[in-house]
Amino acid sequence: MDVLVCIKRVPATGGRITLTDDDRAIDTKSLGFTVSPHEECAVEEAVRLIEQHGGASVVLTLGPPVAEEQLRDALALGIDRGVLLETEASWSAEATAEAIAIATVEQETPFDLLLFGNEAADTADHQVGIRVAQALGMPCVTGVKSLEVVDGRATARREGADGTEVYELDLPAVITVREGINVPRYPSIPGRIKAKKKEVAHMPVERPDETLEFLKLVMLPERPSEVKVLGTGPDTAPAVVDILLDLKLIVS
Repeated sequence: MDVLVCIKRVPATGGRITLTDDDRAIDTKSLGFTVSPHEECAVEEAVRLIEQHGGASVVLTLGPPVAEEQLRDALALGIDRGVLLETEASWSAEATAEAIAIATVEQETPFDLLLFGNEAADTADHQVGIRVAQALGMPCVTGVKSLEVVDGRATARREGADGTEVYELDLPAVITVREGINVPRYPSIPGRIKAKKKEVAHMPVERPDETLEFLKLVMLPERPSEVKVLGTGPDTAPAVVDILLDLKLIVS
């Protein structure tokens, strides 16, 4: 089988997030970049499926030339080759999905399965995979936590309000996965060496006319916090006990 997995280069958001002066982007001067956690699981799932069924895997992203770094990370985990839809502009989910759908059709070999993360870590649009499926006329299941492929059919399971939902669908299909479907492996040193030699195709793309106008980003107000100093030394012990009682962590 042939699998396409789509990822996105996103800022590593472990630190404090600030915006640029024009409020149109995240200031990344002090941030690194990574792949969204859901998409890390999508890459791992693609590698596992190829290990189980044979075939070839491709990782694709839309972004600037430096996004090749994230593609190389996926190649180091076992993906066979990469495709970079090269652009410096910021794209909406609608335009991104359109570009991915076109690039998918233009590949030499049709894919049996397209894997996406359930949502990107920065924008959380929850819609690129769905839009690609719609454009390609493929069935789609989102939020998947378990995936099996047998004899050209996929069985996808996800958590619903009333328990586990099970979907069976014919391939080709689009699946968006959630963190927890697997435990992503770490790239090995031999894997990183091999990744440097693997093919990454650069395909320049132009952003289509947008149907929505992007104005600016808005930071949510920070939640106020208070610190109460109980005192110093053993005399604070009764106050600590009172707090533990209020929190019902101990009983009197």
